[in-house]
Amino acid sequence: MTHRLLSVHAHPDDESSKGAATLARYAAEGVDVLVATCTGGERGDVLNPALDTETTRADLPAIRRREMAAAAEILGVRQRFLGLVDSGLHEPLPEGCFAALPLEEAAAPLVALIREFRPHVVITYDETGGYPHPDHIRTHDVTIEAFTAAADPARYPGTGAPWRPQKLYYQAVLSRAWFQAMHEATLAAGLESSMGPVLEELPPDEELPVTTRIRCESHFETRDRALLAHATQIDPAHPFFTHSREIERKVWPYEDYHLAHPTPAPEPEDDLFTGVTHEPTP
Repeated sequence: MTHRLLSVHAHPDDESSKGAATLARYAAEGVDVLVATCTGGERGDVLNPALDTETTRADLPAIRRREMAAAAEILGVRQRFLGLVDSGLHEPLPEGCFAALPLEEAAAPLVALIREFRPHVVITYDETGGYPHPDHIRTHDVTIEAFTAAADPARYPGTGAPWRPQKLYYQAVLSRAWFQAMHEATLAAGLESSMGPVLEELPPDEELPVTTRIRCESHFETRDRALLAHATQIDPAHPFFTHSREIERKVWPYEDYHLAHPTPAPEPEDDLFTGVTHEPTP
């Protein structure tokens, strides 16, 4: 059986900043990995000062699609845009944007994709969205809706045959604990750490319980290349790129997840496909 993994994100670049080494590992192992990108990031900013020009801003939607294609190729995964429109960060929400749509309308493209791709495992964000961007929160909402509704033949008619994914995970990567561990290990090695200012900005530790840790240290370099492929969104001078990868591989050689469905077993997992059976019937 070929396992299938679906990772659902709000914008291009999210797949490379959250769990990218996991995706690269599973893809290298022969898993069919698909990234679903809810919006095109049309209302995003240019976060790389070297590229923040009028020309870039005018062509940003097309540029972000090209960046997404490059990152997917680096990770070795497939990718699908769901055709929803970036909500931006400003109130009030623009009419017709992803976060302003009724839930069933916003979830319909993902229901159709789940029924087409038939993933065994789905990954997305928890109810906070990982950070309070309306599209990240809405990505959680539509994934929960689609995860359940895709199995119900009475729901979303005309979007394919029902399919029931077996497991749902929330991202728990780049936690405060990760930044703290990297900061302390860097200082212990006698090196200057750039994580201090980041830690000062992070909220108190109110993080998801980690149920699953995926060893993927051999794919950190792939993760970094995929992230840098999103050149308009990533400043190479960001502290994330300054820490020692050798230290990271020793201190935190995995990416973390919280199993949201089914109820986690007491023992921690080291594989997203633990307990996955052969093709289930809805």
